[in-house]
Amino acid sequence: MATLTLDNVKKSYGERQVVHGVSCAVADGELVVVVGPSGCGKSTLLRMVAGLEEITSGAVAIDGRVVNGVEPKDRDIAMVFQNYALYPHMSCFDNMAYGLRMRGMAREQIKTRVDKAAAILQLEGLLDRKPRQLSGGQRQRVAMGRAIVRDPKVFLFDEPLSNLDAKLRVQMRVEIKRLQQELRVTSLYVTHDQVEAMTLADRLIVMNAGNADQIGPPLDLYERPATAFVAGFIGSPAMNLIEGTLDASGVVIGNCPLPCARPAGEAGRAVTVGLRPEHLEIAGDGPLPLAVELLERLGADTIVHGRLGGDGVVLTARAAGTINPPLGEVLRFAVRPEHVHLFDPTTGARI
Repeated sequence: MATLTLDNVKKSYGERQVVHGVSCAVADGELVVVVGPSGCGKSTLLRMVAGLEEITSGAVAIDGRVVNGVEPKDRDIAMVFQNYALYPHMSCFDNMAYGLRMRGMAREQIKTRVDKAAAILQLEGLLDRKPRQLSGGQRQRVAMGRAIVRDPKVFLFDEPLSNLDAKLRVQMRVEIKRLQQELRVTSLYVTHDQVEAMTLADRLIVMNAGNADQIGPPLDLYERPATAFVAGFIGSPAMNLIEGTLDASGVVIGNCPLPCARPAGEAGRAVTVGLRPEHLEIAGDGPLPLAVELLERLGADTIVHGRLGGDGVVLTARAAGTINPPLGEVLRFAVRPEHVHLFDPTTGARI
């Protein structure tokens, strides 16, 4: 068990800075997920923790020991990659045992560790097979087993589920969460999938162009995003982000007045208004008339896409159950004032 601390970690390639000073303390046994779009710096951050990328400035500490200049093999970490990285000519047992043999561990101790990991991951009947004889999910479990047998201080996951199909990803998410709760190993997990991030994380780091826009528990980021970027990235379907103007009663979007709690004395100020689709409720006298353009029928819910007030503002709503209005029909929606988010249109910061 260990802690992991990032202290103002930066990374530059020549004149181009790609990670702009990330600080975070990962508690003993905590699973922190780094999430963001492609190119935001999340994998670079993970590789700096692993020692695969040199840190330009700042410090990485594992269990209080700064490891900036320490070789990856001496950091007492284990990494699970996106592409499994298994030796094709070795059996599952040998793939999992290889690192322990390189460390000179006794044969019986190796067998004990591998058998224990195989039992945790439900791989007992597969240890004699080669990777080509396994499914994608089984290969990823072998890769996780190879990390588990090392009994590391820190687990690092680099988009480990990206190569799996949708159903298998859900199953593996459950397995990873169960495994981390059972082993209580401090873990840093990188993904671009915000659903994966929300379901796995004790805390999230949302990366945006090399910056950590917000760090906190998933529901805190969902309910009170610090920036418009976080608001639009966390949640599915994505939050509606619309240009608006503050007035005496709240905010106006698409010529439609919407009650909300607003800063005092700022009528006329331009803002970005955030409305989550699931917070828009069908109401006969609702202030938001939406002309229906597209329906996504998901069974339990229906995603409604349309234009607000006939002036071109596109809005998405999530209605419970099955509804079937004809295209072009106007549905009226309402939203509670506490669910209206306001952001500065220039900085993106929450107002």
